[in-house]
Amino acid sequence: MDFELNQEQKMWKEAVHNFVIKEVKPYAQEVDQKAEFRLDVLPIMGQIGLLGLNIPEEYGGTGIDVVSSAIAIEELGWACGSTALAISAHNGLGCAPLVNFGSEYLKEKYLPQASSGEAGLTSLALTEPGAGSDIKGGVRTKAVKDGDEWIINGSKMWCTNASIANFIINLVRTDDQDSFSLILVPTDTPGIRIAPAEKKMGVKGSPAHEVTYENVRVPADHLVGEEGKGLRYTLATLDGGRISIGALSVGLAQAALEEAVTYAKQREIFGKTISDFQAIQWMLADAATEIHAARLMIYQAAWLKEIGKPYSKQAAMAKLFATEMAERVCRNAIQIHGGYGYSSEYPVERMYRDARLMTIGEGTSEIQRLVISRFLLS
Repeated sequence: MDFELNQEQKMWKEAVHNFVIKEVKPYAQEVDQKAEFRLDVLPIMGQIGLLGLNIPEEYGGTGIDVVSSAIAIEELGWACGSTALAISAHNGLGCAPLVNFGSEYLKEKYLPQASSGEAGLTSLALTEPGAGSDIKGGVRTKAVKDGDEWIINGSKMWCTNASIANFIINLVRTDDQDSFSLILVPTDTPGIRIAPAEKKMGVKGSPAHEVTYENVRVPADHLVGEEGKGLRYTLATLDGGRISIGALSVGLAQAALEEAVTYAKQREIFGKTISDFQAIQWMLADAATEIHAARLMIYQAAWLKEIGKPYSKQAAMAKLFATEMAERVCRNAIQIHGGYGYSSEYPVERMYRDARLMTIGEGTSEIQRLVISRFLLS
């Protein structure tokens, strides 16, 4: 594959970059300190297409290719980790199952709202209390058919965007055995309780919540796809989400590198700037090299997905490398800043905290290694 971006992708990258410079990056510190997502920016994001990256044009979406979608998330990550995570989860987790598996009725009803941002973002609820990486074994939330309705009972954890979402797609058990399904639940449905946002180390402006369901009733036609195929739909969704989290990590690392380069050129010690010292030069060189490698891995996985070829292994490899790379780069950016890097007055401190989540969310590094090894040993 030729990894040179085509003209449309280059123009898209420039447009998103110009947007985030004006509307996202200047507010990143404020978003982190207040631990609040900026809802006022959603209409603008909807207008330029950031809320409908994988939504077809007939439902109001952007309908862009997968590489362009990764480019958008990288640019958002470069500007603000919190904002990038919320938008990544909206597109890759909340909207994707509906786009890929939902009925025409659900698509027509919910996707135009999702792509415009007029009703908020979207959310996907998988993890439950006491369970993390074990999606299949950890799901206890249950949906029982009652006439033309589903009755849902249970609880979910770490639901990104739940408090600012129009709907949540939930992975639930639909019988007493191993039948799992996805059901869309509007957040204004009686019986839903969304707890206050978790107090997190980083990406504080991307809210994550516990959500409980107590005899929540939704129409039977809010089943996403076929009954009993929810686990397969979920795993397919997570494959795509790994590309997005990897792209976000590349953006965070790129921003940290740029901050480190700027500081290294300005900071003087022993009569010269620290950029003249080989130890600093090597850290910067390693960072630039690893960022470049991670970006190419993300582009390859995205390209494979776009052309309909298997990409699960490449997505896992890209996510693993990009997220661990971002943590190293952000760590070394702090080291280059010295004591100032540990101060919240400098953005590299926030970037490091934001990057720390990426090796955990949407499949830990350990899970990625399991996925990769299974492909190698099969």
